[in-house]
Amino acid sequence: QVTLVESGGDLVQAGGSLRLSCAASGSIFSIKAMGWYRQAPGKQRELVADFWSGGLINYADSVKGRFTISRDSAMNSVYLQMNSLKPDDTAVYYCNVVVLQTAYSRSVSTYWGQGTQVTVSS
Repeated sequence: QVTLVESGGDLVQAGGSLRLSCAASGSIFSIKAMGWYRQAPGKQRELVADFWSGGLINYADSVKGRFTISRDSAMNSVYLQMNSLKPDDTAVYYCNVVVLQTAYSRSVSTYWGQGTQVTVSS
């Protein structure tokens, strides 16, 4: 089992900044991918940004140039620096991790955090 603990969500005015943090703990042999998704009311969950162990980093087009994802491999943590926030960024932000749980695992496992609310007022 893997547990994700998220923090950093808040109410902020448009143009402001927030930094989300997520730490993974539990049965982790290696992390294949880690990142952030978001879900606004009435909408599907969507990728915000993630990175993969091979070095690939993905960003949603809507956040490119404003959001930056970073990681601390030693701490199994991922961060999302969000600048120039817009009301359209209002959503519950979920941390996601894809892991190999043991050296003998034949497949990866995916885990989600419980979400942190980001609200951007106009």
